[in-house]
Order: sequence, then C-alpha cells, then structure tokens
Amino acid sequence: MTRVFLHTFGCKANQYDTEVVRQALEAAGAVAVADPAEADAAVVNSCTVTHVAEAKLRGLVRRLARRRRGMRTVVMGCAAALDDGALAALPGVAAVVAGADPAGVLAGLGLVPPGDTSPLRSFARGARAWLKIQDGCDEHCTFCATTLARGANRSRAPEAIVQEAQALAQVHEEIVLTGVHIGTYGRDLGGDASLGRLLEELVRRVPRVRFRLSSVEATEVDDPLAELMVAEPARLAPHLHAPLQSGSDRVLKRMGRYWYTAAQYRARIEWLAARLPRFGLGADVIVGFPGETERDHAATAALVRALPFTYLHVFPYSERPGAAARRLGRPVAPPEAAWRGAELRAVAAARGAAYRAARAGGAADVVLLRRQAGQYEGLTEDYLTVCVPAGAPVAPRLNATLKREGNTLVAEAA
Repeated sequence: MTRVFLHTFGCKANQYDTEVVRQALEAAGAVAVADPAEADAAVVNSCTVTHVAEAKLRGLVRRLARRRRGMRTVVMGCAAALDDGALAALPGVAAVVAGADPAGVLAGLGLVPPGDTSPLRSFARGARAWLKIQDGCDEHCTFCATTLARGANRSRAPEAIVQEAQALAQVHEEIVLTGVHIGTYGRDLGGDASLGRLLEELVRRVPRVRFRLSSVEATEVDDPLAELMVAEPARLAPHLHAPLQSGSDRVLKRMGRYWYTAAQYRARIEWLAARLPRFGLGADVIVGFPGETERDHAATAALVRALPFTYLHVFPYSERPGAAARRLGRPVAPPEAAWRGAELRAVAAARGAAYRAARAGGAADVVLLRRQAGQYEGLTEDYLTVCVPAGAPVAPRLNATLKREGNTLVAEAA
C-alpha cells in the first residue's frame, strides 16, 4: 500500500483539486498520511501567483528529497503548468503534471487510476468543504499568470455541482463555492445560467448546509445573488471577499481590470452593506504596481477607509514570467511598497477590530472548526473567528450569542 503525503500551496481552488486527487488515491488503494516521514511518495500542488509561492514550492520539494531518501514526488498545479523544466529537474521529482489531472498524478506515482468518477464525497478540513464550480479565466490582468496556467473560463454543469453539494452536505456544515473567476460562472453555458441562479438552485435542493462564496468580483454580485444573501443569511453567508487590487482607476487600467472602476466597486459594496446588518468584507490589494504614484496609493487608502472592510490581504507586486505587467516599467521600490502596504494593513486592522467590538452582544451562526487548547474555534456567518468554550458537548453548528473577553470574541450557545 502506497502512503502519500499531500501538500497544497495557494488558493481554495488548489485545495479543492488536492482533495479530488486524495479521493482518487484512496480509490486506487493508496492512503494519505499527514507526516512526510511516514510517506513513500508525495504530491505537491503548486501556485504561481507570486515568486515567493514558487520559492516555497522548490524548498519543500528539496526538503522532502533530503529527509526521505527514495521518495517520489509529483508536482501538480499552476506552477507545474508553466514549468520550463526547472521543477522536473528538482531532486526526487517523478513527474510534473500540468493543472489538476488526478489520472496524471496517479500515473506519475505508478498507480492505476480508478474508474470512479463520482463527485467529491468529503473534504479533509472537517466542518467546511470547498466546491469548485468553474475553472480558468477569460480576463487578462497584466500582473497575473493564473490565466496562462489554467486557461479559459470553464463552468461545471449545474446538476453536477448540485449532486456534489448534496454529497458534501452529508458530512459538512458549510460549503464554500470556489474557482478562479466564479463571478463569470455560466457565461459559457448559455441560457440564464449565472452564479446567482446556481445559488438559488443549491439553496433550494441542498437543505440545511450554509453556503459561502470564495473570492468574487464586487461588480459581478448580480441582483439575484445579492437578494439571496440579504434574504437568506443562514443559507448564503453574508460575506464577500471582493478583489479590489487598487482604488486608483489609472492603476486599474494598467492592471487590465477594465470591467470596473473604483466608484462602481464602492457603489456595489455600499448597496450590500446598507442591507446586511452583519457583513464580512475582505479584499486583495496590490501595492507597488509599476507606475503606482503616491496619489494612486492615496486613492486606494481613501477607498479602504471609506468601505466597511473587516480584513484585507495586501501583497507587494510580484513580477510573473509571461505576464504583461513586466513591460510596464519598474515597480515601486521595495521600501516604499512595504510602507504603503503597512499603511493599508493598519487601516484594515483598525476597521476589523471596530467591527468585532460592535458584534459583541449580537447573535451569530457559528460552525465549529476545530478543538484546541481546551476550547473550540468557530467561524461565524460574517467570517469572524470566535472561541467556543469546550464545556458541555456542542453541535457542529450552533446559534450563539457573542461576548467580548479582551480582544477575543466568545460564542455561547443561545
């Protein structure tokens, strides 16, 4: 029996792909192990969003080869799709599999791929599961290599998604819809297919479970989707991670993000915030993009201050091979980019702390994630991490009241 160590770099779409590979490995008679010291082989799912992600990938592959002599490693994912031979030349690498092809991964490990094509039945993360509804992207952001790695937008059939959600709902309390550009779901299917219509069908046919959107463009939250989030917060979590990247229209154009302006982003977020009494809001922002001026950064900072962000992911610009931004000139000097990033993080941290403080005394729908240090960690519908005392046994999902203990939110069963 082959024992396989699995490791994932990158986004929820990558994490989903790894779970599909895990299910295929188990169907082929292999077993997934958490400790690489116990493994005969490894599968590393790669990310190409930044040069840091690729450096971490190479470091892990080298460590696996050093610590476990004879271990065979298969590298899959986005960086694998763009490999020029450098990954294949790393010690211990038996195969490099572009994208997320379970059969190719198994073949690289010398295993016979199973004939089982059933939907994903469970997720290794416990109470929460990811469900990929589409792959690829038709846009061409100048900083991004993901489109080069994953190709054009491809939506899964609605019925296949519903069936997989029904299977996952048997063992999970929350299902997170993910992909590369989920706001474009259905555009390639014709008819009235859309992300909003898909969520309506999921809520109707998959009872009880809470759905959540992963990263989705603010201006692609259509009316059916927004209205469902307002009307059914227990079924569709009132939380958006809406990539912003910049609050400067000039920089957005240089980034190739032509489908929205800062004003359009702001208008959609404000529309939702006015209708949702509880609303978790996060975003990605890139600092130091080639040509970004102090005035551009000031516009981004002003927008971050104006909107009700509860958290922010801030990244320094990272040049990617093949991406068009490398032709736009030199990026902002690292010290200045670091300062700009720190300013945005400080603003977002203050806004997030204020939101958490305001939630004390309010109700929450909490999904339990894990038990550690004598208590449970839970996640609210608006994407707040809370503590749940581990006294009497509790259900995996509970209606709770939040109270504040220092800087911690504690959820007590209502």
